[in-house]
Amino acid sequence: MDFLHSHEHLKKGDLVVVDCDHQCNVRLMDDANFSRFRRGEEHEFYGGFYTHLPARLVVPSSGHWNVTLDLGNRQAKIKHAIRFVSTS
Repeated sequence: MDFLHSHEHLKKGDLVVVDCDHQCNVRLMDDANFSRFRRGEEHEFYGGFYTHLPARLVVPSSGHWNVTLDLGNRQAKIKHAIRFVSTS
């Protein structure tokens, strides 16, 4: 699966803002779940499929977090932005 990825250290309550010019899947995962995602295994995440963007996700706990963005099985050239907003 092709996907865009960002890995950041974030604090509880920070905001992840993902914008894209296509509807897409947005996932916020810890490192263990990101490893499962990459292997194609069952994994837990925050987010989902967004038809209206930007997506805004609140970080549930402090630590290292992975944000992925993908179009499912579709392919396209996309314009996207992933921003992290500190709330502290």
